[in-house]
Amino acid sequence: MHRILLLALIFIQGCAVNANIDRELKDMILSEMVFVEGGRFEMGASCAVERKCVHPKHSVTVDDFYIGKYEVTQAVFESVLGPSNSYFQGANYPVNNLSWQQAKYFISELNLKTGLKFRLPTEAEWEYAARGGSRSQHYLFSGSNNIDDVGWFSENANNRAHEVGLKQANELGLYDMTGNVGEMTEDAYDAEYYLYGPEINPVNALDSEHYLAYKSVRGGSFAYDAQESENFRRDSASQSAVMPDIGLRLVLSK
Repeated sequence: MHRILLLALIFIQGCAVNANIDRELKDMILSEMVFVEGGRFEMGASCAVERKCVHPKHSVTVDDFYIGKYEVTQAVFESVLGPSNSYFQGANYPVNNLSWQQAKYFISELNLKTGLKFRLPTEAEWEYAARGGSRSQHYLFSGSNNIDDVGWFSENANNRAHEVGLKQANELGLYDMTGNVGEMTEDAYDAEYYLYGPEINPVNALDSEHYLAYKSVRGGSFAYDAQESENFRRDSASQSAVMPDIGLRLVLSK
């Protein structure tokens, strides 16, 4: 059923197909997109004092969407924009050492090459998928209560990124949602957003050209400890900041 939905999505989004579409790239990326059935979940955590803002815990509903099984690799990135400036190099390593602005440019160029409309996940979509969506087993990390099963973090990563997909997947078949590289989201970072954001498909998509505009980053990274890597954790980075432990994952609306 999900394959049928994906084929329908390809047809609808690709109705403006032209001779410049890179069908091999398009088909390869689509083959690694995972369907996430929408639903309602408890976002954040109930904790009064936190160094990284995650409260208040609140109910959120997201629609169906597709999300990449893996973090965007350097092979995919470089097929669109040429050589990356990744600090940790390797075709099957997540692209890293790029800014939010550069990630958005990559996606815009990818969309031109594929005729589709890829984007970054919203914070809500990211957390829902990390928690396992409608198949959630309510793990602390994405796919396990033992972070070593599912993520490269400060105690096992040797302070470096690793190839994607080497750890255990979560309930939806998604890899590296915990650890490896942090993952950019569409949202501007606002520590108070959970207090006033909408309950349905929230996204704090604040556009700004100012270099101090901060964006939300999810999933911890190889440099984070376990207490900073739970599914509900939030972090931020300037939209122009370039860091070796930040990458991205693609999303398609259904």
